[in-house]
Amino acid sequence: MLLAIDTSSLVLSCALAAEDRLVAEWTVQKKLTHSEQLLPHMDEMIKEAGVTKKDITAVAVSIGPGSFTGLRIGLATAKMISYIWKVPLIGVDTLEALSWNMAGAEAFILPLLDAQRGNVYAALYGAFDELWLEKKETAAPVDDVIAAALAHGGPIIAVGECADKYKDKLLAAGIKLAPAHSRMARAGSVAMAGLKKLKEGRVDSPLALLPNYIRRSEAEVLWEKQHGKS
Repeated sequence: MLLAIDTSSLVLSCALAAEDRLVAEWTVQKKLTHSEQLLPHMDEMIKEAGVTKKDITAVAVSIGPGSFTGLRIGLATAKMISYIWKVPLIGVDTLEALSWNMAGAEAFILPLLDAQRGNVYAALYGAFDELWLEKKETAAPVDDVIAAALAHGGPIIAVGECADKYKDKLLAAGIKLAPAHSRMARAGSVAMAGLKKLKEGRVDSPLALLPNYIRRSEAEVLWEKQHGKS
C-alpha cells in the first residue's frame, strides 16, 4: 500500500493506493494551513480505510514546482514517514502528477501552476497509450507558454490552478480545459505516478530529496537585490 501526499498548491490532498487501485483519497481546499490539516486528516483517512501503518510499504510526495511553503510541509512529512516507518520514498514532479489526472485522454496535457506576476510553471505531457514528458518544465509568462503549446500542435488540454486563472486566454487560443474535478491537484495522481516509479525501482533518499522549485522565491530575489550576491 502506497501513501501519497500533495501540498503543492492551495489544495491539500492525501491518498492510499494499492497497485493500480485507489483505496482512499482526501482532497480539500480550506483557509487552514497545510501544517494544521495534513497530519490529522491523513491519520483519519488511514483509519477510515481500515489500514494500519504496517500496511503502508511506500510513500510518495509531490516535490514541485508549486507553493514554496506547501512543498516544504509535504516533503518534511513524507521524509519523516519514510525514515521512521522504514519505507521507500518517491518524489513526484507536481506537473507530472497533474498530467496523471488526464491519463489516457488521447491528447497533450498542459499543466499550469502559478509562478506569480503573470508567469506560470508549465510542461507538456503526452497522454495517449502511455504518459510521457513531451516538453520539459519551465517558468515563463503565460502568453509565451500558450504560444509554445499552439506551435506544438494539439489536441491540448489544460490542467492545474492556472487553467482556471487563465481560462479565457486558453479557450480563446483553442486549448481545452479539463473537467473541474480533474483540474485540481490530487494525491491520487501522485500515487499513480509513484507506483509506476516504485515498480521501476526509482526511489529517493529521505536525506537527499529536495523540492523542485524551478526558480527562486520572491524573498530570495529581493534579498539579493538589497544585499548583493555573496
